[in-house]
Amino acid sequence: MTGSKLMPAAIALFVIGLIAVIAVFGLYAAGQRNLTVWLYVAAMLLPVGLGLAVFSVVRRR
Repeated sequence: MTGSKLMPAAIALFVIGLIAVIAVFGLYAAGQRNLTVWLYVAAMLLPVGLGLAVFSVVRRR
């Protein structure tokens, strides 16, 4: 995977993770306490995407 293709993938993972984090907080605020595991796993994509983005930028330089 080249650097030019790594950044869009990192952004996509980051956005999916961000949406999942917002969903977790929103559902928790709405009273849901037992959320599904896949929602927490999707939320872990946020730091993975951030890490890939940093790696892509460092690799380009």
